[in-house]
Amino acid sequence: MAGAAASLPRTAHRAAFPPPALDARPIERDAWIAAFRAVRDETERRAAPLSPEDQQIQSMEDASPTKWHRAHTTWFFEQFLLREHLPGYAIYDERLHYLFNSYYVQAGPRQPRFMRGMITRPTAQETAEYRAHVDRAVTVALREASDEALARMLPILEIGLHHEQQHQELMLTDILHAFAQNPLDPVYDARWMMPTAQASAGKSALEKGITRIGHDGTGFAFDNESPRHDVLMLGGAIDRSLVTNGEWLAFIADGGYARAELWLNDGWVCIQREGWEAPGYWRREQGGWSTMSLAGRRPVDPAAPVTHVSYYEADAYARWAGRDLPTEAEWEVAVRDGLIEDAFGLVWQWTRSAYGPYPGYRPVPGALGEYNGKFMSSQYVLRGSSVATSEGHARIGYRNFFYPHQRWQFTGLRLADAQG
Repeated sequence: MAGAAASLPRTAHRAAFPPPALDARPIERDAWIAAFRAVRDETERRAAPLSPEDQQIQSMEDASPTKWHRAHTTWFFEQFLLREHLPGYAIYDERLHYLFNSYYVQAGPRQPRFMRGMITRPTAQETAEYRAHVDRAVTVALREASDEALARMLPILEIGLHHEQQHQELMLTDILHAFAQNPLDPVYDARWMMPTAQASAGKSALEKGITRIGHDGTGFAFDNESPRHDVLMLGGAIDRSLVTNGEWLAFIADGGYARAELWLNDGWVCIQREGWEAPGYWRREQGGWSTMSLAGRRPVDPAAPVTHVSYYEADAYARWAGRDLPTEAEWEVAVRDGLIEDAFGLVWQWTRSAYGPYPGYRPVPGALGEYNGKFMSSQYVLRGSSVATSEGHARIGYRNFFYPHQRWQFTGLRLADAQG
């Protein structure tokens, strides 16, 4: 592979980039410039081990090429920050806005998602030049804008930084999916490993009553994390630990993938159509199972948290165990009250909550209002963060969401019990 191997995060993510929300403290130009530089550099660090050929591949419609992620996040800053807030800025190349817009209908037409891998030009090197051009312009804007202009720019900058961190995670999960299709089992980083789970066994009680969840107004949050609102907790219990590969092996051995009574109908149709008999990237070997990782193919570690499972699989496993998946409110309260461990830095955790608006939710106006709100249909909420999540990106109120059949992300689960 080209370039030096990346050193991926090994622990839960609690770093301070990007800085807290603008209204939390006075404008600090140098802090914002440093945050911008740190996030942009992290994208390039994650791309560094990949050859130009690696950066070109799109292995399925849900995934995107690494080169596309690098260019799209650059387009975001050019489209929403420079074009709208830097007087006299000249667009680097108007043609790129068609190629690297994702789903912002109000921002103009775009390359169909399933054809992103067809974009051989610009090259990986030309994409780096595009990134450098925009980086210079954003730095100049942050340094030279008036205080009043900067106050208008910083909310866009902040969401752009978190947006790029989302794509940093996708860069790793998308290249893992691509490498998993290669019979050579390519290695992205030979040093990569799943952090060791720290949780103890057992359950924590969830108290019955009314409590509040959602963004409390401190620091950054996406719009779908608001408004803060009351929820009724019915009581019960939640596991302190995540479900492990060893526990999943027992599910497989008990015929879990062959027992229709455990599955939602759509899930049963899905596993029959896809031929699933184990989590994503698992392969039956002589003497056991292996899994594809960012360090190449390795034996399945029974002690590690199970990952690359869909909502359908998580739901079937919970039914097999005679348990439930927690609601997103139960998960948030459990983390807030210190009732569970390994909430961050290992796997995103499926909840049984459908992804929808909080009471009173309204998307922000304009194209940025398309960021979250228009996807509130037919998906489920995941909470926490994963080994691939960027430093500083995780928080208690974060609402991730995917369709129930999707499992190429680092997705796992913990179990809960309803009040009996």
